[in-house]
Amino acid sequence: MFQEFKKFISQGNVMDLAIGVIIAGAFGKIVNSLVNDIIMPLVGLALKGVNVAGQFIALDGVSYLNIEEAKKAGAAVLTYGSFIQNIIDFAIVAFVLFLIVKQANRFKRPVPPPEPVA
Repeated sequence: MFQEFKKFISQGNVMDLAIGVIIAGAFGKIVNSLVNDIIMPLVGLALKGVNVAGQFIALDGVSYLNIEEAKKAGAAVLTYGSFIQNIIDFAIVAFVLFLIVKQANRFKRPVPPPEPVA
C-alpha cells in the first residue's frame, strides 16, 4: 500500500493539482480584493452609498445599526448582503476561468486523424 501511495504521489498529476490549489488560493485573494475594493464601492455608489455587504435582517425584530451590534446582542441575523457579495465573487471567478479555458482551447492545435492503414 505504501508503494502504491508513493507511486501516486510521484506522478505528475498530483503535483499539477497541488500547484493548481496554490494558484487558486492566490487568485481568490485577487478576486476578493477586486470585489471588495473596486466593484462593491461602485455598486454602493450606484445605490446612493448603501454598503451591500453590510445589509442584513435581524430575526428578533429589533432594529440594529450594523451587523456587529446585532451579533453582540445575540440576535440571529440573515446577512443577505454578504451572500450577494459572494455571488459577485463567484461570477467574476467563473467569468475569468471561462476566458482562460477559452484561450487555452484556442491555442491547442487539433490532433490530425491517424492515417488509414493500407
